[in-house]
Amino acid sequence: MNSEMDVTNGSPKAKRRRRVNLVDETLVDRASLRDDLGLRLRAARERKNIGLRELARRLGVSASLISQIETGKSEPSINTLFAIVSELELSVNEIVFEPSQQSNPSGAGATDARDGAPGRRLQEPSPTHVPDAPDSPVQRGTSRISISLESGVSWERLTSQPDHNVDFLLLRYPPGSESTAPHSLMRHNGTEYGYILTGRLQVTIGFETYEIGPGDSIAFDCTQPHRFATVGDETVEAVWFVVGRRATLSVDSPPVV
Repeated sequence: MNSEMDVTNGSPKAKRRRRVNLVDETLVDRASLRDDLGLRLRAARERKNIGLRELARRLGVSASLISQIETGKSEPSINTLFAIVSELELSVNEIVFEPSQQSNPSGAGATDARDGAPGRRLQEPSPTHVPDAPDSPVQRGTSRISISLESGVSWERLTSQPDHNVDFLLLRYPPGSESTAPHSLMRHNGTEYGYILTGRLQVTIGFETYEIGPGDSIAFDCTQPHRFATVGDETVEAVWFVVGRRATLSVDSPPVV
């Protein structure tokens, strides 16, 4: 009886239990997403008939790092993920947002659009909501597919179907997050276009550094070494396009670590 009262009355004890359950659920979801990404990367590498050690050699990283990513023991950094998919001549959409993740769009790996917490389940549609057809061009905000990376950065796909020619994403960079280490820049083929919704983002392109905020936009050639980092204590949210990345090699300066 007392236990029921704790739950229904919203006592501190019941609230603590709910918080613990939410943390456990988030950790399980994040681990599931990490495992799924690792399996995709391994399958893509094997389809290209590239050995694990050979891929590591091409990227300038250790074979153990590639192994840890493929087995779900480690989340890749943005830099490492870009390097891997570029070496495998794939787009981010192909390796990250393929249909198998869409079987439960409100489940593992989804991100709460209200607070950006990695791995949190999205709010279920209301009972009166009519599901969209599988081939619908509409992507609902309550069912976007997302991925969280090592630095806490998350990407959400803004298309209802995978598009192998364009990466159309909602990016989230929490305070203190960055795309690469301070003295490491990345580059790859294609062109990036970004529009800042909230927060302030530092963008380094070659020898120039820019700070952009809400309402600002940027476009640049991705073959130029570049890096992103948040400025201040507000999460950066931005709409981002990457066009023409596929079938290219990524070159890092210095090598990915």
